[in-house]
Amino acid sequence: MLATEKAVGVSSELMERVFEARRRSDELFNLVRPDSLYERPIPERHRIIFYVGHLEAFDWNLLSGNAFALASAHPKLDRLFAFGIDPVGGGLPADVPSDWPAVDAVRAYVRSVRGALDKNLENALFETRLPTRDGFPLPTLLNVAIEHRLMHVETLAYMLHRLPPDMKAQPEDQAKAANLRISLAHRMVSVPAGTATLGLSRGSETFGWDNEYEAHTVEVPAFEIDRYKVTNQQYLDFMAAGGYETRAYWSDNDWSWKTAQGISHPLFWKKDGNRWLWRTMFGAVPLPLDWPVYVSHAEAAAYTRWVGKSLPTEAQWQRAAYGTVEGEERAYLWGNEPPNPTRGNFDLERWDPVAVNSFPKGQSAFGVDDMLGNGWEWTSTVFGPFPGFEPFPFYRGYSADFFDGKHFVMKGGSARTAACMLRPTFRNWFQAHYQYVYAGFRCVSR
Repeated sequence: MLATEKAVGVSSELMERVFEARRRSDELFNLVRPDSLYERPIPERHRIIFYVGHLEAFDWNLLSGNAFALASAHPKLDRLFAFGIDPVGGGLPADVPSDWPAVDAVRAYVRSVRGALDKNLENALFETRLPTRDGFPLPTLLNVAIEHRLMHVETLAYMLHRLPPDMKAQPEDQAKAANLRISLAHRMVSVPAGTATLGLSRGSETFGWDNEYEAHTVEVPAFEIDRYKVTNQQYLDFMAAGGYETRAYWSDNDWSWKTAQGISHPLFWKKDGNRWLWRTMFGAVPLPLDWPVYVSHAEAAAYTRWVGKSLPTEAQWQRAAYGTVEGEERAYLWGNEPPNPTRGNFDLERWDPVAVNSFPKGQSAFGVDDMLGNGWEWTSTVFGPFPGFEPFPFYRGYSADFFDGKHFVMKGGSARTAACMLRPTFRNWFQAHYQYVYAGFRCVSR
């Protein structure tokens, strides 16, 4: 294949992915009623209107300079919408709605940025030598833009989850939680000693973020891991046993947080008289006992102490998910076939979780279920760099700003995680007291 033809093919596919990612983010903002775009559903986060502008500002700031040498038509807005905030630990924002531009002005900014970038991207399709930034070619930069947007599509989903139902327009084609479940029998699965590969090789053709490099092998002693994520029923048992009132189950820092904030149950739960409800995206339903429980790292760790177990390390989780008895590693839990709706609850198919045993075709080689989708899974591993880590020069703070000893690695994915981020090397992370994310957990025993 000629170099020019190859460049056109790669870039055409990426352009299609850019448009699809935009469609996904537009679709999400369209759920919010216009008079609610200045709401702040999560106190630690920006108002919704910020994110309407942020996604385009990110793309513009990433691509317009070194890649396309474009002059900005809206430098003030480029700066205003440039950066989000760390969800925990940075203090609560104090801005008011009047501090932000009008909706029409923000949407005009979005159209302007897309128009300018698309014109240059279309021209780049036919260039033999694609534009670069800091030595990184355009396809890499587009992957950064695509996945950044899709990450926000997920974080915006759990933000909008906190928005009252009357502030949202429920889509007609809302995916329902299909009754795919079979008889649920909790048990632990034995994983023999072996190796786990963490990270991507620098020579890989697969896109990865800076924290995914460099590939290295870790020896993992034998252990046992829960076949399923911990369910609402199991967590209800923990609460009934006095889990939130028993000091011994909580670290000093977690106990202080729980006490100061009055935390007494999972954030996605709501008490209705004598029964518990689960807050879905568009309303509340009686607590589904076989759905995975969504909790903070602090709450997950307390549960594991109650049962006398622990959270898996990143390497243990990786071994249980992608390892095999023969020693080879799979591209996905089930093998090398790309993700599809029969394998798990992911890729924006649903708004909410389903029963933890809904996808037997998504089982790992060791017989562990539901490790991709249906809720991220907390690990006990503090988020940090792999050996050979190098920050992206055009986004130096993406990972490095969070190598602070306070963030924990999460693996797997949720119902709102795009398929491209279901690769084995993808790492997510949050602080221990962040309750809003679609995150559950399972236990290990050594």
